[in-house]
Amino acid sequence: MKKENFTPERVAGYACEPGRQQSIYWDKKQQGLGLRVTASGGKAYVFEGRLFGKTVRITIGAPEAWPLERYVTTDRETGEKIERVGARQEAARLKALMDRDIDPREEKAEQRAAHEARKLEARRKDATVREAWFDYLDAHRSKWSERHMLDHERLAQAGGQEKKRGSGVTVAGPLAPLMSLRLSDLDAERVASWLHDEAASRPTNAEQSYRKLRAFIRWCSERPDYRGLVPEGAYAARAVRDAVPRPKAKDDCLQREQLATWFAAMRRIGNPVISAYLQGLLITGARREELAGLRWDDVDFQWRSLHVSDKVETETGRVIPLTPYLASLLRELKRLNHTPPNVRTMARMEAEGNAWKPSDWVFSSKTAADGKLAEPRIAHTKAQQMAGLPHVSLHGLRRSFGTLSEWVECPVGVVAQIQGHKPSALAEKHYRRRPLDLLRMWHDKIEAWMLAQAGIEFDATASQPGLRAAN
Repeated sequence: MKKENFTPERVAGYACEPGRQQSIYWDKKQQGLGLRVTASGGKAYVFEGRLFGKTVRITIGAPEAWPLERYVTTDRETGEKIERVGARQEAARLKALMDRDIDPREEKAEQRAAHEARKLEARRKDATVREAWFDYLDAHRSKWSERHMLDHERLAQAGGQEKKRGSGVTVAGPLAPLMSLRLSDLDAERVASWLHDEAASRPTNAEQSYRKLRAFIRWCSERPDYRGLVPEGAYAARAVRDAVPRPKAKDDCLQREQLATWFAAMRRIGNPVISAYLQGLLITGARREELAGLRWDDVDFQWRSLHVSDKVETETGRVIPLTPYLASLLRELKRLNHTPPNVRTMARMEAEGNAWKPSDWVFSSKTAADGKLAEPRIAHTKAQQMAGLPHVSLHGLRRSFGTLSEWVECPVGVVAQIQGHKPSALAEKHYRRRPLDLLRMWHDKIEAWMLAQAGIEFDATASQPGLRAAN
């Protein structure tokens, strides 16, 4: 094809030859510079040269983006002079590279990679605590229990959302003030200041949040995306360690002489689910979420066992005895759970497209989103106040089980295995595997002693265990 000196007018007038997908016109002035025109009207400057004995064609760009010749313009706002490189100058540069046996495509790839690396590093340095925090949670979602994950999410929640239960709005989590910071700004001074502020109003939460923040920072230091961003000493500097509050150990616990009043108060609670649940917490010594998450498939009345989730054995959970008195409470809950509502309620549910079926949860709740008991604390606190008892938290009932079990001289290892505590000694860890029937023997003794102190007469040998109040 005949070469012509490119001009803006000629470039604008070139068209694809009839019957062809594309045509290329060559510039007479700059060797290797061409204009490719497609049948659809698209145009682009190209450069063609020889590299290692082979023809190489490289696209420069569209005429709209590349002027034919270099020119200088002035920025209207700043008045700064800006030089625009033309297609002829770019073609000359590409030819010079090929003449030196340099492949422009490799150079471009290297420049692009360097550019992307700079962008990534800039993005990395701008990463916020919130972004890294949720990456941290996602990385552990398959390993952590639902409760443990929820604890981490609540620590970072911004607050101000309408409560799902009750009135008012949610309170910001202890870690919320740090979420908007860049990781590179999370230095020791900032962490110490945060700890001072949080410790003034909620020292226990502040101490727990610090430990979780420490684990998070350690995780960041091992991740390529966040490695080296958090300043050194962010959690280990002396100023930070001195600011960590030292919360006092909780000591709320039921005393032996309070058992009669406590059991009487719990049995007077009108809601049978909450009443059985609270008594179950004391009798089993389980964590509140472990017992609340109990399903009917986890209850074995024949072999008298409960399969509960476990904070330590997160994958398998643990199996504990089902004591006679607690079994009677659960049998009554199961009867109530499997009793259909009245005809009018059934008809209304069917009209709304909701077929009735028994709940899978042992401690079910019609108002909870997931169908299981969620907030028994209010009923427990109110019952204690009406009975004139000092306040004992739900976790205090777990503490009470461990303390009261000493009255029957139950081995410490048995209590720890029932409660799901980590073995605290070498022998317990490697050489003690107590079968369920041995645990059951001691657990039955603990329950029987509690009932005796509470003045509750209970016939554990009856074919259909029931309850009758003491005289």
